[in-house]
Amino acid sequence: MKILFLANRVPYPPFRGDKLKIYNLAKRLCNAHELHLLTFAQSAEDFQHQAELEKVFSKVEFVSLPKWQSVLNCAEGFVSRLPFQVLYFKSAAMRRALKQTLAQNTFDVVHVQHLRMAQYLANDRSLPRILDLPDAFSLYWKRKYENSNNPLVKAFEGVEQRRVYQYEDKILKQFDRTLVCSAEDLDYLADAHRLGNLGLLPNGVDTSVFHPRNHDYSHNRTVLFTGNMDYGPNVDAVAYFAAEVFPLIAERFPDVQFVIAGQRPVAKVQALAGNNIKVTGFIPNLADEYNKASVVVAPLRFGAGTQNKVLEAMAMGIPVVCSNIGFAGLGIESGEGAIMQTNPRAFADAVIELLSSEPLRRSVGEKGIEVIQHRFSWDIIAKQLEQYLSKTAQRID
Repeated sequence: MKILFLANRVPYPPFRGDKLKIYNLAKRLCNAHELHLLTFAQSAEDFQHQAELEKVFSKVEFVSLPKWQSVLNCAEGFVSRLPFQVLYFKSAAMRRALKQTLAQNTFDVVHVQHLRMAQYLANDRSLPRILDLPDAFSLYWKRKYENSNNPLVKAFEGVEQRRVYQYEDKILKQFDRTLVCSAEDLDYLADAHRLGNLGLLPNGVDTSVFHPRNHDYSHNRTVLFTGNMDYGPNVDAVAYFAAEVFPLIAERFPDVQFVIAGQRPVAKVQALAGNNIKVTGFIPNLADEYNKASVVVAPLRFGAGTQNKVLEAMAMGIPVVCSNIGFAGLGIESGEGAIMQTNPRAFADAVIELLSSEPLRRSVGEKGIEVIQHRFSWDIIAKQLEQYLSKTAQRID
């Protein structure tokens, strides 16, 4: 097949989130299919990744979208009912580039990444199109609104949640198929919008990078959180954990260390450093950091989809304690690589129990390895996407 990937961000370097997913799937599909990439570039650095992307995509085209332009676009949100998320990625230059790309090529199917990019092909029924969502965006905003304390921020989040919900209700029906990364998101969208064109495409793990490495289950007491540390749900999670959960763990184990590993830590995260809390900043090899940890935590209070940090830790056999955010989408029982808890005391007790028992850490970790190898490797998920693309190209339900 000849496939066009329409992406909201340059999918390189593939460190986290939607970049990681697009790159890893395309890397596996490119051996059997001709892939083209059309994507926004938001900084000068983005343009420097063309050579790496051309190892995967036959043609790579960037459309410049400086952040100042995106901010200016958002001013329209005060008179428009479109979500600010959509306005942020509004671009006449992208429409022109897409029109030219489609005029010069005949694609079997188009893969549209994120709700933000749906605006560019929603009304073109001449093309088979898949819309691939990282999560149910209105569910993400609903949870963000419910966990907000600042009245002004909460008011904005309420407006954005309603706009995203209304936009989803209109736009998702325009695509041949919409993919989501967890069963929880799929059920939510199916119920909220009465959709029948949904499919499940999980997030995955590069098992050539994240795999068991003779992990020492008897080593020091280190609790690890990973992720982009300028991302709202991650910032909230570590602040909440440091204030309400970690002190309960430290009462039982005074020598325990909480490590926050991830690029671009904002001031709120940097301020947590000290008192057995370490903020690392960018880590070039996260697998090494996971392998030093006794327990990985993912105490997210809002968000949707599945969490890469949970999948990566499970792939390496490191036991995880997580909140309900993303857990339901894994389709596992609590204890099969990850233990799910929601309130601070129960979350702390789960971590304490793991820190207290080498056999329990080993048992939970080994179950996680099995789950990942059978269901969440990128090789398996790339084959699932290939099937979706093929059926969509033929417009087979």
